[in-house]
Amino acid sequence: MTTLVGGAPVGAATLRAALARAPRLIAVDGGADAVQGAGLVPEAVIGDLDSISPAARAAFADRLHPVAEQDSTDFAKARRTFPGPAIAVGFIGARVDHFLACLSELARGGAPCILLGEEDCVCIAAPDTALDLAPGTRVSLWPLGPAEGRSTGLEWPIDGIAMSPAGRVGTSNRATGRVTLSLSGAPTALILPADALDAMLAARQMGPRRPGPPSL
Repeated sequence: MTTLVGGAPVGAATLRAALARAPRLIAVDGGADAVQGAGLVPEAVIGDLDSISPAARAAFADRLHPVAEQDSTDFAKARRTFPGPAIAVGFIGARVDHFLACLSELARGGAPCILLGEEDCVCIAAPDTALDLAPGTRVSLWPLGPAEGRSTGLEWPIDGIAMSPAGRVGTSNRATGRVTLSLSGAPTALILPADALDAMLAARQMGPRRPGPPSL
């Protein structure tokens, strides 16, 4: 599994948590600077390379994979080139338009990918999802279009609720224990606290569940 590192701020603990679960390291444009700052060497640096610093460009000169077209984001370029399951850090916490573009790219499908930040982890929920969560864990659902579903294990069930970006959404719900979701309609983003990363990985079938929370 691959860790993608983007240009938004990423803490050392978050990067370690991703690499512990997804050891293949790919830098995405300006994310090369975070990789270099952490004393790591990526397998590749991909993107239009308009944000990478001269120092990182020189350090990773033999690993640069420029993609000049401007019809897609650097995140989309990385997902096309390295299409397997991934944890993506450095894509939450800076520009909102970049984050929303990442959500749109995830909604287009392909192998599952989790965006991991300092506070949250985000993915597109599978149509049928089971999450082993501690009671009280924050569970948010953000529909990217008209969607509906059923749930168990949520303090406020979603059964019978028509969700949409301009209507009802499912932010700041809480788990009462194990959560199951059955979703239909538009892709829906699932948002959990960052320390629930392993539960999200297990739900998206992205590798074995590890004991204990990630060390963020």
